Parts: sequence; structure tokens; C-alpha cells
Amino acid sequence: MRPYGVFGGMFDPIHYGHLRTAHELQELLGLEAVAFVPAGDPPHRSAPLADAETRFAMVRAAIEGNPGFVVDDRELRRAGPSYTVLTLEELRAERGPQPLALIMGLDAFAGIGGWHRAREIVALAHVVVAVRPGAAMPAAGLPAELLDRHGCRDPAQLSAAPAGSVLVNEGTQLVASSSAVRAIVAAGRDPRYLMPEAARRIILARGSYARPGDRKE
Repeated sequence: MRPYGVFGGMFDPIHYGHLRTAHELQELLGLEAVAFVPAGDPPHRSAPLADAETRFAMVRAAIEGNPGFVVDDRELRRAGPSYTVLTLEELRAERGPQPLALIMGLDAFAGIGGWHRAREIVALAHVVVAVRPGAAMPAAGLPAELLDRHGCRDPAQLSAAPAGSVLVNEGTQLVASSSAVRAIVAAGRDPRYLMPEAARRIILARGSYARPGDRKE
């Protein structure tokens, strides 16, 4: 059974780095689809600058035309903190024994020890860590423990079980970040070519990330 990709994040805003990572992992792992899951109330980060409706609209616009990408708004609809383990529990109930592949960047994986019910995550899904080539992996704590106990090198292994593996992938890394896009917009500059044009138009039309005096009413 082909794995189902789960790509959570703030997407504040979504950019080509997110999309390229999802595309490469879909090809590498043979994912049935990649679900982008915008966080509603992130428990480990400050609140997003763009509201939930805008971030959802940007993700939906950015992935339009790609039948292998979907947007899942369950964390935006769910009351309370956006705990990844709750999302995985819901998806496991919906998808039965289908393998789930939770996609995250190295920065998120390095902090996974502080996540709610963190040790249960690998029992619900495989963890796929997207890293920059040559990046140093955590040498201690829960990330190191997960790599030691559950690390695998063969992408095909993720199709053989519903959960339980940690795969590290060094893919193409584009020099783009949500914080850089926000800073560009706040400085009155244009984020063109850092993100899909449809998502860029939403930012400019709604005044997301603009300085207070520059925002459209």
C-alpha cells in the first residue's frame, strides 16, 4: 500500500522550498498524496502573522493543478493546540493500515522531544526528515534515540509497515524561507519567484505581512 504523506507546518506563507521538498519526497517514497496541514494554534511557536483563512487560501492556491497535493484544514478547525499526535491519530483511524509518512524539516525534528506525546508519533507514522546536504543531525536526546532505534535508509521500507521508521533525506534545498518572505513584504519589496504566483497575489491583495501603515483596509 502506498504511503500517505503528511506535511504539517505554519505555511506562513508557503513557498517553493515547501513545494519542492514535498514533490521530491512524493517521487522518492511513492506517496499516494501529500497532505499539507496548516497549523491552527501552534503550541511550540509564536502565533502566525497571517490568519488561518489566508494561510489556507495560500496553500490551496499554491498546490492547485497538482493532483498529488491536497490541503487538509483539520488543525484550523480543531479547537485547542495543534498537536501533531492528534492529527496522526485521526488519520490513522481514517486510513486504517495505510502507511503514514510525517514530513518535517531538521529544525522541527531537532525539537521533537518537546512535542506533546512525542514518543507516540513513530508508532502512528513513519517520520521523514528533510535536511540540507551535509547538515548535522542531533547527537543527543529523543531525536538521536529515534534515529538509533528506528532509523532506516531504504525508502521502500516505508511501504512495508504502517509506521515505525525514521528516514533522513538530503534533497534539493532552495534558498527560501517563510521568515524571508515575510521580511521582504514588510520591507515593501516583492516576493515574486520565491513562491507560486497565485499565493503571492493573495499576500499582496490582503496585505499579509505588510507593515501596519502599508496594509490595505
